[in-house]
Amino acid sequence: MNPLYALEGLNFFMADVQAGIGPFLGVFLQAQGWHTDAIGTVMTLGGIAGMLATSPAGALVDATRYKRGLIVVAGVMTTLASLVLWVSHDYWMVAASQILTAVTGAALGPAVAGVTLGMVRERGFDRQFGRNQVANHAGNVVAAALSGWLGWRFGFGSVFVLAGLFGAMTVISTLLIRRDSIDHDSARGLGASSSKEREHAGGFRMLLTCKPLLLLAASLAMFHLGNAAMLPLYGLGVVAAHKGDPSAFTAQTIVIAQLVMVAAAFFASRIIQRIGYWGVILITFLALPLRGLVAAMFINAWGVWPVQALDGIGAGLQSVAVPALVVRLLQGTGRVNVGQGVVMTVQGIGAALSPALGGMLAQHFGYKVAFLVLGAVSIGSLLLWLFFGSALKKACGIHRDSANEPSLAT
Repeated sequence: MNPLYALEGLNFFMADVQAGIGPFLGVFLQAQGWHTDAIGTVMTLGGIAGMLATSPAGALVDATRYKRGLIVVAGVMTTLASLVLWVSHDYWMVAASQILTAVTGAALGPAVAGVTLGMVRERGFDRQFGRNQVANHAGNVVAAALSGWLGWRFGFGSVFVLAGLFGAMTVISTLLIRRDSIDHDSARGLGASSSKEREHAGGFRMLLTCKPLLLLAASLAMFHLGNAAMLPLYGLGVVAAHKGDPSAFTAQTIVIAQLVMVAAAFFASRIIQRIGYWGVILITFLALPLRGLVAAMFINAWGVWPVQALDGIGAGLQSVAVPALVVRLLQGTGRVNVGQGVVMTVQGIGAALSPALGGMLAQHFGYKVAFLVLGAVSIGSLLLWLFFGSALKKACGIHRDSANEPSLAT
């Protein structure tokens, strides 16, 4: 098998593994009698654990030559952690499951990015990572649609069975990637550099001196503080208003967003070529305030279409542009995957706090206020991106290595 097809298959099946049962967690726990503030808190615990794990996970990806094995172990552990929820709804058991899911899932993002970079090098990264994300979002669509139908037809237990099946397929897809198709020096951003350059590859201190990287991470942190809780909270708001079946409606919210993300990821590399990384990320920051306003105005079954379409535009473009920009900024340092982990960690701070903030606002002030506040928070990322626009535009310029890249097409 062409290893790139296996890589795309990995991204497809990994979609239902990386975040456990994802947005279904909120409505699942709500069905067990949990309140929104408790749901938000337990999701925040998982977010914090994932945030703390991503930078070490990135460093491990840079250091190890067993990247396929790392993906297999992380995929298996994440799937098992999700299945724990099937047998126990105790608060601390759920919290432990979310922590383990987040910690093991944290390794999957940098590992897949590193494997991709090692297979296609920097020159082919934008295009291939876009294809990866198309497969990943398509996997989310299929998993969400199946989860919604199975949950409605057979109950929530079938959602966990589906998660186990996708976990098994993730392992199989990973093993179908040939070991010799990954250049581990290129995978960490060293390419054809000398052994001396490898020996003195930059460390965490180097990352702290990269101002554009820090600005990117800080902007994403504010964005995800407003964005992360929006999808599960919107599902809870509509279900609480008795506007839809929990499983079916939650699946609908995911499917709509992921379908838009498929299109956004497909065109992302072309848009980057036209307006650059800075312009693409600016578009994603503009989408969230509008999303919060629409969510506050239309808490009903049909409102999910514009709310989740806006999420698809923002998240779909970011899923390609952000990793590709990190590769661009850190190429030649040998610390690309640590950089990916650091960006994920900082944005994870916002994502981890978002469910607790959203749950608290919804509990005490109502869903409309929660959506307006979450949308307004992200204006900070927009202001930061614009204020440092000139410096960021220069750093975000499109660059490709002139070296010829080996082809994996045959």
